Formats: sequence, structure tokens, C-alpha cells
Amino acid sequence: MAEKLTAVKGMNDILPPESARWEWLEDTVRSLMARYAYRNIRTPILEHTRLFVRSIGEVTDIVEKEMYSFEDRADKHGDAEHLTLRPENTASVVRAVSEHNLLYDGGKRLYYMGPMFRRERPQRGRYRQFHQIGAEALGFAGPEVDAELILLAAALWRELGLSDWRLEINSLGQPEERAQHRAQLIAYLERHADRLDEEARRRLHSNPLRILDTKNPAMQDLVNGAPRLIDFLGASSLAHFDALKAMLDANGVPWTFNPRLVRGLDYYNLSVFEFVTDRLGSQGTICAGGRYDYLIGQMGGKAAPAVGWALGVERVLELLKEQGAQPSEVAPAAFAVVPDAQALPQVLQCLQALRAAGVSVQMHAPAGASEGMGSMKSQFKRADASGARYALIFGQAELAQGCVAVKPLRGGAQEQVLEPLSQVDQWAPRLR
Repeated sequence: MAEKLTAVKGMNDILPPESARWEWLEDTVRSLMARYAYRNIRTPILEHTRLFVRSIGEVTDIVEKEMYSFEDRADKHGDAEHLTLRPENTASVVRAVSEHNLLYDGGKRLYYMGPMFRRERPQRGRYRQFHQIGAEALGFAGPEVDAELILLAAALWRELGLSDWRLEINSLGQPEERAQHRAQLIAYLERHADRLDEEARRRLHSNPLRILDTKNPAMQDLVNGAPRLIDFLGASSLAHFDALKAMLDANGVPWTFNPRLVRGLDYYNLSVFEFVTDRLGSQGTICAGGRYDYLIGQMGGKAAPAVGWALGVERVLELLKEQGAQPSEVAPAAFAVVPDAQALPQVLQCLQALRAAGVSVQMHAPAGASEGMGSMKSQFKRADASGARYALIFGQAELAQGCVAVKPLRGGAQEQVLEPLSQVDQWAPRLR
């Protein structure tokens, strides 16, 4: 017996009926993005490794430990490319915008959906292949677009029926302000070096801001007493942050100021934000983002401001499950009961006409070629189990009259009626 093959650890199949929940979320996102005038962008899953090294930062955990990178086969000249499965998509969007000069006629509002890849320890809401939905507004410098993106996310939670979340915001200021804070932060941490854990010591001179985001309980008092970045911000950065808060207040979006919110990627400046929940344990961030005004220039494009967010699809769906929010079951409108296989050519012709008229129909089909079509009783059991509202009965007597019997399966004891096969377009709307 051949070896049974299984999926790669941390990379999961999404099967019916679970896939219906994914489609529900995706359809809701598409509708909402259209109302906010965001347009879809699709980038390759595979990119040059240097794209992420340059954008995310060489001393981040993602680049150092988590990326799926490999050397491609050498070409005829003996040169091999270093490639990476995308661990996030903002860098890819920026690369595409720069490469195709999308901002030549003004700013763009874009959104994406798709799989990302990080080699992490699989756990609830955190997988090696995970999926993100993201929105990016490029070419806009004002805080009103930061607010627009946060309002967009909040609107999505409302439409999904998701309520158990809170919004945390902070400002990272500008690079020169961060540099001043960084020097003071390193000096403070060096004075307390004996209280740093191994991870903090490793980051002390390479990425000290990330130490403020530690989850180590033994270091909480230390980081609470550290210099705050907000105290190093100049008038322009503070004005941007104050304007964002005012717009959130005016639109009734509650927020919490979190001075330790720094985000894990190097390219952020000014506004950063996270939507978090306490119902998913340690994986409490369901959506996060911020402003990245220097990334486009850093990637070789013409410098332009930008801001965006990404949500974790698996985490959002997990939270919706926790709260009991579910899409309605997807069921066909009708189920075709076919007693005699010889009628199948005529049956299929009718079903195709119904489908063309917008009616979803499931046709009964036996599991094996030698089984026959099965009894009427067994077919009606399958019709009922399908969730269909109607059974379409293609019996010998009905077909002899050029008709199909339509029998309601839901909503009381209604009598079946005969409908002419030659006039499907007239009675099909009643089945929708």
C-alpha cells in the first residue's frame, strides 16, 4: 500500500463547509473596499530575497529566522537568484507600485488578499502558511487617510458582527526623533543590563525599540520605566497624531494610547495602530498597520508617503467563531431527483437552463457506475440533507408530459406543481 501523503506542517487545507466562512469574509471585504474606493492588487507569492531584507530590516526576527528562502537553479550563465516566499505583502505592493510607476497621476488606494509564509511554531491562529487581507493608501501624507483606514477596518468589524476588540494607537514620529529616543533608550537599558533577558540583550544595540514590546513578565516594570518615544516627538509629529485622534473621536471609534506599541517592522513612522482582542490568548492582534512614508524611496522608487494595514484571516475567523458569528449555510436552491439514468440528457438540459437563469441546482449522482440511480426514498433523503428548498422530480410520468415536478422541501406541507420544461425561464425565478 502506498504511503499516505499529508500536508506540510503548519500549512492547512480549507475544506467545505469551513471554506464558506472564508468566502463570506472575502465577499464582505470586496464589497466594503469598493465603497471606500480601494482597488484590488495581486502580487507574486515569490519575490527576490533582497526585497524583504531591505524593507523589513536585516535584524528583524522575520528576516533572521522565519523566511522561507532558497537559491534558485542557476541560469545558463551560472547565476542563481535568491528567492523568498513572501512573509508579508506591503513590501511586494510597494515594489509593484514603484516598478510600474503607479503614482504618476496621483495617490492610489489598493487592497489585497492572499497567503503569506513564515517558518514559525504552528499554534492557534499562527501558521506557517497564513492568509492576510490588507489595505494600502499610497501617495497621501495627511492624517485623514490614517483615520480613513482605521475607519475602514472598524466598518469591517461591524459588517462581520465582530465586537470584542479594542484599538491601540501610538506615534513613532520621524527618524531623527526616533534616533534621539533610541540613544536615550539604550543608555537606560544599559544601566539595567542585569535585568535584561537573553532576547533583550541580543536586541539592545540592533533593535532596542522592540524590547519595549517584550512579553516577558519579569521585564514589565523595566520597560514601563523606559523613556517614552512620545516625549521626543516634535510639533509636526504631535500635530499629525492629535489630528488622527480627533478624527477617530469625531467618528465614535474608541482608542487607547499605547506608548509601547512599536510594530515589528522597521519601515514604520508616525501613526501605528493595532486592533487587539483578549479572546485569542497570546495571538491577540487581529489587524495592525501604520504609516511608512520612507519605504517607497528606500525600495528605489520616487519618494512618496504611504499608510496601510493587514489583518490575519485565520485570527479574524477564529474570533468570529468565539463570538458565535457565522455566515448562513450555503445550500442549493434545488436538488434534482432522477429515478432513471436514461432521462439524464433531458435532465441536464433543464438544469443548465435553470443555472443560466441564476438558480443553484445540485444533481443527484450515484457513487459507483454499477449502483444505478438509487431509490426515490434515498434520493429524497439526500435532497433534504443538501439543505435545498425544492426537489425537482424528473420521473417517467412527468417527463412524458414534458414537465418536471417541483416539490417544496421547507416551510410546511405544500403540494408539488408541474412546470413545463420548455418554459424554464418563466418559472425559474420562483426557485431563487
